[in-house]
Amino acid sequence: MSMDGMPLQNASPALVLVGSLKNQGSAVTSIGSESKPKKKICCACPDTKKLRDECIVEHGEEACTKWIEAHRQCLRAEGFNV
Repeated sequence: MSMDGMPLQNASPALVLVGSLKNQGSAVTSIGSESKPKKKICCACPDTKKLRDECIVEHGEEACTKWIEAHRQCLRAEGFNV
């Protein structure tokens, strides 16, 4: 469940991504910049990573492309080249 009380499994990846970027503050300012990531990739984007991982465990990778892509977008916003 998200901080505003909405179930995350029904949220679009873009909404989850926007919500996670709001919580991360510095990520919003680094979008589009070519700076080196400030975190290790394993520690970046914990919200989208958790949703992606839970979906894959429950439904398989093929059914979770929207969560996988949302996590990739978040990682790119953090400065990772994925």
